[in-house]
Amino acid sequence: MQRQLINRISFNNLRGDLFGGITTTVIALPMALAFGVASGAGPIAGLYGAVLVGFFAALFGGTPTLISEPTGPMTVVITGIIAYLIANNPENGMAMAFTVVMMGGAFQILFGFLGLGKFITLMPYTVISGFMSGIGWILIILQIPAFLGQENPGGGVVGVVSNMPNLLTNINVPEASLAAITVAIIFLTPSKVSKIVPPQLVALVVGTLMSLFLFQNVEIARIGEIPSGLPQIVVPTFTLQDIGKMTVDALMLGVLGSIDALLTATVADGMTNTQHNSDKELIGQGIGNIVSGLFGGLPGAGATMGTVVNIQSGGKTPLSGLIRAGILLVVVLWAGGLTENIPMAVLAGIALKVGFDIIDWGYLKRAHRLSIKAALIMYGVMILTVFVDLITAVAVGIFIANILTVKRLSDLQSERVKPINSEDDEIFLDPEEKRLLKESGDRVLLLHLSGAMIFGASKAIAKQREVANKYEVLIIDLSDLSLLGVSSSLAIETLVKSSCDRGNQVLIVTDRKKVKNRLQSLQIFQFDPRPKLKVNRKEAIEEAIHLVNDTRLENSNGHFAKV
Repeated sequence: MQRQLINRISFNNLRGDLFGGITTTVIALPMALAFGVASGAGPIAGLYGAVLVGFFAALFGGTPTLISEPTGPMTVVITGIIAYLIANNPENGMAMAFTVVMMGGAFQILFGFLGLGKFITLMPYTVISGFMSGIGWILIILQIPAFLGQENPGGGVVGVVSNMPNLLTNINVPEASLAAITVAIIFLTPSKVSKIVPPQLVALVVGTLMSLFLFQNVEIARIGEIPSGLPQIVVPTFTLQDIGKMTVDALMLGVLGSIDALLTATVADGMTNTQHNSDKELIGQGIGNIVSGLFGGLPGAGATMGTVVNIQSGGKTPLSGLIRAGILLVVVLWAGGLTENIPMAVLAGIALKVGFDIIDWGYLKRAHRLSIKAALIMYGVMILTVFVDLITAVAVGIFIANILTVKRLSDLQSERVKPINSEDDEIFLDPEEKRLLKESGDRVLLLHLSGAMIFGASKAIAKQREVANKYEVLIIDLSDLSLLGVSSSLAIETLVKSSCDRGNQVLIVTDRKKVKNRLQSLQIFQFDPRPKLKVNRKEAIEEAIHLVNDTRLENSNGHFAKV
């Protein structure tokens, strides 16, 4: 199937796309500045990330209305990467961090070409909720120093938490006041107003004006001058001792960006009644992140807030994302001087609110009501995300969630392995089958397997050996089987062999070609006495009665018990 790489640019919805692009630009500006400062790469990195990821993801992506830019989760991850690489290599650390951004984009393109888009978000909700909430808490904690008007003590979350007494003791009241006012404006802006102008922009303007007029004689930490003009190309840089760590970080960035983008694309689908192309979207996101890293921009992904606003403003095609990127580029190239007086505390307040919004409060409040085990997984992933790292958190969360899922599936599958007599009503036996089975007395065992028999059911099948050995004829009914896995196949082989070794006769019922081929590949029908294949359960029961009436099997001792 041919894949159209570049989206078709349509002008059929020019008015709506124009409004969508302009409105999302207004939202993107304060967020990009805040994320750039929070990451340690500077506000210009946030702006170029918004421009480049937004432009190329719109041009090559698979969701027409998606707005892509630096997001809270991506900023948290790149912040840690930048801090680590600069600490280990002060001279080349920043270039190496942008190299990781490019590598993360390359991973996303690979995911897209491998068709992994539909699998990226197949992760337990408890794990997604836990690591997203953990990312939200990290973003909040990392803003505390700037929020209080202090220098970041370094050391990430642990460094901020351990220095909290010192930060609170030396609080800078004017800057903390500006940060608090910023958060208050964002939280308290009426919904009617927020539909007209984003509260983040209101907070940015009000906070900046207050700092200029109310605190004229107070030294306030500000963004400072943002370089104008086109960015310089960042040459991919790495060292042999760091390439392993950089690759792991890039994989983490790529996976997180993919999850972030595809979850947002799903939101867009619900609002527009359309269906995005997951793999194409990953390719577009990957191209955007490669270009962003190449020009010193932050990594980005689909942004839920920008996407929702774009759709509500009338955006329907990728043109809205391209317009937004173009307007932001004009701001970067010629209007950078307008942002130099923005207080760092105001940006910290904006980023702190983003962190607050990322936390999955709805699930946090009721997780324990739904499932204690799920709640423990979610809280565990959240704590590991905050205090260890994202990869460990997700790996541990998925491992535990999968173990619990396998245990539950094994229990369900075990219930579908049933030794049956004539009085059993849990499976459908027609009156004639019941009569025949009752006629066999205690000499024929019907073992019924249904549903999907994967590895979780193998133990339950193996447990039937002792029961089967008490009967002269074993009928294994696989007629209601939807799937037979390798482990369960081997368990059936062991069961059949055990019965044959005792000289008992085995009949296997199935009309499914795949099941038959699987059993034949194990050479089950070569045992002695040779098991027989039947396509009908009634026919198998009649054959079993014929066998026990003709002769008693050599190894029977005459004492047979009911199941």
